Amino acid sequence: MSASPPRLLVTGAGGQLGRRVVELLLEAGASNIVAASRDPSKLADLAARGVETRRVDFDEPAALPAAFAGVERLLLVSTDSLDQPGRRIAQHRAAIAAAQAAGVRHLVYTSAPGARPQAGGGVIDDHFWTEQALAASAIPGWTILRHNLYAELLLMGAGPAVASGALYSAAGGAGRAYVSREDCARIDAAALRQGEGRRILDVSGPAAVTQDEVAALYARLSGKPVTHHALSPDALRQGLLAAGLPSGLVEVLVDFDVAAAEGQHAIVTDVVETLTGQPPVSVETFLEAHRAALV
Repeated sequence: MSASPPRLLVTGAGGQLGRRVVELLLEAGASNIVAASRDPSKLADLAARGVETRRVDFDEPAALPAAFAGVERLLLVSTDSLDQPGRRIAQHRAAIAAAQAAGVRHLVYTSAPGARPQAGGGVIDDHFWTEQALAASAIPGWTILRHNLYAELLLMGAGPAVASGALYSAAGGAGRAYVSREDCARIDAAALRQGEGRRILDVSGPAAVTQDEVAALYARLSGKPVTHHALSPDALRQGLLAAGLPSGLVEVLVDFDVAAAEGQHAIVTDVVETLTGQPPVSVETFLEAHRAALV
């Protein structure tokens, strides 16, 4: 009699990344899948496809060990709780402690490039301390996937850049190895099924692209002139605030550009192809597929 397949749990399954991971697992023929969300009602369509659904709220740590019961392999999708300093790292620590208590054998975590401590906290600081908590845990195996910035972020800036003819950044001349959300979901699903040992992997697109190159792509695909203008971090901050973006989002975007200028986002690896058997999509191909967002 063959052993049953390991139970796989995906947190944040109501979000874009987590949901896509569950869909890819189903497409690959995986079974014994658990989709977790603070609101399981959002997962009704997945339940109809045979996926077990569970309520998982990282702000309720006492309930997490039971929510993770029987799970052998768990994907911890980093939360979007950026509204209160310290909240996200507390959530992640609670999830890791609960996974250990529940006997999870392998945990996959979606981190970010250049994870490091930051004075005063921040997005990258959260990832660093989550990585530290995972490394210090007694969970036998884990895979940290340092996702580079999503290529989808380019679509957010494309419209304003094409309309104004100007793309602003504080990334200087440094490149960024943007990776699509689809490629991230593919490698997350692969690592959840196959990951072994304890590894930190940088997840990137096929090349580090500069903002000058991004502006040139915007121009070619839209048929309108677009020029990149390099700013200081403070000038970028003031410009984004003047454009009406929420202050919390502004700080995240400025942090990203500062990290890029330091070279943190320029790491290019073959991790996506190695784990999934398929190379990641390039920025040019991605933008061509989403040309409507530019015009």
